[in-house]
Amino acid sequence: MLEGKENVLPIPERSEIPERFKWNLEDIFPSPDAWEESFAALDARIAVFSPTPAADCRPGFIAAFLDEELAVSKELGRLLVYAGMKSHEDLRVTLYQEMADRAESLSVKHAAAVSFFKPLVLRLPEETVKAFLAEHPVYGFYFHRLLKEKEHVLPEREEALLARSREMAAVPENAFTMLTDADITFPPTPSIEAGRAEMIELTEERYYRLSRSRNRGVRKAAFEGIHETYGRFKNALAALYSGSVKCDAFYAAARGYGSALDAALAGDSVPAAVYDCVVRTASERAALLHGYVALRRRVLGLSLDKLHFYDLNVPLSDEPTDCIPYEEAVETVVEALRPLGADYVAALRRGFDERWIDVYENRGKKKGAYSWGAYGTRPYVLLNYNGTLRDVFTIAHEMGHSLHSWYSHASQPQVYADYSIMSAEVASTTNELLLLEHLKGKAGDTANKKWLLNYSLDMTRTTFYRQAMFAEFELETHSRAAAGEALTPDALCWLWRELCWKYYGPEMEVDEALTMEWARIPHFYSAFYVYQYVTGFAAARAFAGAILGGEGAPYMEFLKSGGSGFPLDLLARAGVDMMSALPAALDSFARELEDARGVFS
Repeated sequence: MLEGKENVLPIPERSEIPERFKWNLEDIFPSPDAWEESFAALDARIAVFSPTPAADCRPGFIAAFLDEELAVSKELGRLLVYAGMKSHEDLRVTLYQEMADRAESLSVKHAAAVSFFKPLVLRLPEETVKAFLAEHPVYGFYFHRLLKEKEHVLPEREEALLARSREMAAVPENAFTMLTDADITFPPTPSIEAGRAEMIELTEERYYRLSRSRNRGVRKAAFEGIHETYGRFKNALAALYSGSVKCDAFYAAARGYGSALDAALAGDSVPAAVYDCVVRTASERAALLHGYVALRRRVLGLSLDKLHFYDLNVPLSDEPTDCIPYEEAVETVVEALRPLGADYVAALRRGFDERWIDVYENRGKKKGAYSWGAYGTRPYVLLNYNGTLRDVFTIAHEMGHSLHSWYSHASQPQVYADYSIMSAEVASTTNELLLLEHLKGKAGDTANKKWLLNYSLDMTRTTFYRQAMFAEFELETHSRAAAGEALTPDALCWLWRELCWKYYGPEMEVDEALTMEWARIPHFYSAFYVYQYVTGFAAARAFAGAILGGEGAPYMEFLKSGGSGFPLDLLARAGVDMMSALPAALDSFARELEDARGVFS
């Protein structure tokens, strides 16, 4: 039991956060009233779209349709990101929740209104398409990608029905978000700050800091407070996730894909062999992670006890305990990314100076961190900055996404301005690795070098192994659902237990509370998303080495390429082959682990 005066530290209200630490969404719309005007105008504009007979679909019609569609999509993007980000400032404010819901409904209406176009184009004579492309060659890759989907595009009526159903299909994820971000509260938990014991309100954002506490009782209490709370909602959470998996299966079957995985990979033309390589590489080389768990158990002095999940984040060497001011974090990130060149640094500075970033946690704010924006807006970043070094890495990570968007939007026509998720995770992780190398270069003593070596090992543990484990979980849950098995809470918890045994090995205890961890992962509501963290990490390892070796030009061209090609092709043009980059990333981990055995001896 912790001794001392109990003093629960509250989460601030948004009104208590200074303006300079809030993002400037007024650059998108000056007010909700201005948003409403744009919404009404766009609603009327979308209503004008109507199916066109194939006989009338000539090159001139195709050009006019695409011009109007791009203009509508640009304005719709502005509506979506403004309402969405305003709603994330405080999920309790119903005005912005309603606006976000209406924007999503308008997006569904738009998708249904234009759904006739793909089936129509795919029925056109080849000479009509060739004639259009001769006059508008910029759409070459757009039509190449469209033609690859031909066998999975349905007739107009069916396409319209699928488009309209998307709003209902979003219910599981929306309900998960509201339940976990707005409704679920966690119990007060012990903390030790500045040598003084106190009770603080537990949140997902505070959990990470508590999980790094040197006091094992603090770590254990925070771990149990989070996971046991989720356990009290296990039936609802399992039902929501099961509903999401069923939606994935429905859309895959409706379009004639062999599986939900095939459907998820098709858009980026990613072979299933790449997904299999992610899971197989991590699975076959799980012994490396077992070795790290054994090292961590020894260094933490747990000879009489197995390692527990709440022991995985505590540093093996002391990190600076002082809270890192946000302004200092910004300067550290800027210095770390100087190898990317003066132009990159200038764009980065612009983001910090022009309030692209919503910095601090407030009551009701969406948890986690992300970068978001639309063509024609600035890229924005949501943070919940708490002053840890991990938060500094999060700044570098999310600004990697934002600068990727900045360069892509500036360099590509609108039709190719948005890049794929697979490409996105490369830019963010490259920034993290450059920050890591910068900090290693500044580490003047053995203690800091130890901490950074531990951090580097944990990057591979969390970004490669952990996400590969998530990818295997998704593969298994979708496979079971396809076979008619029910995704009950017990089934999901047992599957999670088995995967933890497999990945972490015999020297880690799988506590009962840990089996609920699957319920905390929001990315599971975007099926087969997480494997791209692994591919992104592997590609980023290759890029970071090249950049620090003075070969940064191919990487900058990659950032500027946007969605002008399939992601694996764009990576290959920049010198990265994914099938070899994946095992190479674990080769690096093996070398670091060997170094760590000596350093921590």
